[in-house]
Amino acid sequence: MKKLLTTACLFRDPDAIFQVVAEATEEAIYNSLLRATTVHGAGHEMQAISIDEVRRILKKYGRGK
Repeated sequence: MKKLLTTACLFRDPDAIFQVVAEATEEAIYNSLLRATTVHGAGHEMQAISIDEVRRILKKYGRGK
């Protein structure tokens, strides 16, 4: 069970603030990778990374399940 962190608790414990920011940033990165789409512009194309490739990379670095 995750501990509920209140605003007052976060300001008393800078480590808790850091942890919350790190977790939110990590989640935002995963969301952007997993929802990416291929884009085109100025004569160029940038391919979206596949979910399987994201999983492979996460597993390689001990972050995947």
